[in-house]
Amino acid sequence: MKELESILNVSFQNKKWLQRALTHSSYANEHNCESNERLEFMGDAVLDVMMSDYLFQTYPEKDEGFLTKTRAKFVCESALHHYALSCHLDRFILLGKGEEKSGGRKRPSLLADAFEALLGAIYMDQGIEECWKVFHSVIKPALYDSEEEEFVDYKSILQELVQSDKRTLNYRIDKEFGPSHNKTFEASVYMDDILMGKGIGKSKKEAEQKAAAKALEKLA
Repeated sequence: MKELESILNVSFQNKKWLQRALTHSSYANEHNCESNERLEFMGDAVLDVMMSDYLFQTYPEKDEGFLTKTRAKFVCESALHHYALSCHLDRFILLGKGEEKSGGRKRPSLLADAFEALLGAIYMDQGIEECWKVFHSVIKPALYDSEEEEFVDYKSILQELVQSDKRTLNYRIDKEFGPSHNKTFEASVYMDDILMGKGIGKSKKEAEQKAAAKALEKLA
C-alpha cells in the first residue's frame, strides 16, 4: 500500500480506508470483510464535483451542453479504466480466488469501480483537497491526451440525438448470469417504446453503453 500512496502522492491517515478501497467484493466474501462498493458510490460523487468544477473554470465561454457532454466523456467507464491503469491500480486490488482466475485484475469495469472507490477513500480520510492531488496528477494528464485515446460515451451521444426530436430513452437490464464473482449483464435501450439496441458487458454500465452503440448504428 505504501507504493500506491507514493504513486498517488497521498499519505492516508487511516490505512483502513485504503485497504477497503482496494477490496473487491469477491475478496470480501471470502474473508468476511467490507468491500469497496460503498466507497465507489462516494468516489463517483466526488469525481463528478471535481470534473464539473474543472470544466466550469477551464471553459468559461462554453454552454451547459458542452460541459455536460465533456464531463460524461471523462467520467465514463473507459476513462476511469484509463485512470486506474495510469496509477497501476491493477497491481494492488484485492481479489477473490475465482475473480483472480477469471482475469478480474484486467477487467475494465472492475478497475473503473476501484478507482472511484479510491477517490471515495481519500475523501473520507482527508477531504476533497487530497482528492484534488489525484485529479491533477492522474486525471488531468488524460484530459490533454484525449485526442490520442478517445473515451466514447455512447449513452450521452444517443441522449443528445434523441432529445432534439423530443423522444425519451429508457435502459433496462434484461438478464444477469454467471457466478457472483464474474457476472455478465444484458441490457436493452428503448426509444419511447421501441427497442433500439441490446448490449452485453461485464458491468451494467458496459452493457448499457454497448446497447447505446447499437442504437446509434441503427439510427445511422
